[in-house]
Parts: sequence; structure tokens; C-alpha cells
Amino acid sequence: MESIFHEKQEGSLCAQHCLNNLLQGEYFSPVELSSIAHQLDEEERMRMAEGGVTSEDYRTFLQPSGNMDDSGFFSIQK
Repeated sequence: MESIFHEKQEGSLCAQHCLNNLLQGEYFSPVELSSIAHQLDEEERMRMAEGGVTSEDYRTFLQPSGNMDDSGFFSIQK
């Protein structure tokens, strides 16, 4: 290996920098991770709705996203 890629962390973009450092390149931007998080939110919303949109679980799920927030936080655990 000729060199090691290291992306210095800025703000709360831990997931972006972690993924890019792991993959050794600039693969993900905040915009791309935000898009992925929105897609996950929609997919989760559809799956949760299968149990009924009037259920307590569904109403609780409709709270703000656990996949991202406006600060640049992205959850990559799912």
C-alpha cells in the first residue's frame, strides 16, 4: 500500500468520515448519506405500516428519523 487515506472529521459527520476512511477514498458525501437515510426511512415506514397505521408502534415510529438528523448525524447500524 503506497499511502493511507485519512479524512479528517468535520462537524458531526462521523459516519461519513468513518466509511470513507474504511473504504480508503471519498466514496460518501453528506448529500449521498442523507439520500440513503431518507430511502431507509421510507422503506421502514412502509414495513411498519404493514402492521397497521393505527397501531401504537406505527405512531411511535413516525417520530423524527433515527437514520439521520439535520446536524449531520447518520446512523449506520441498520
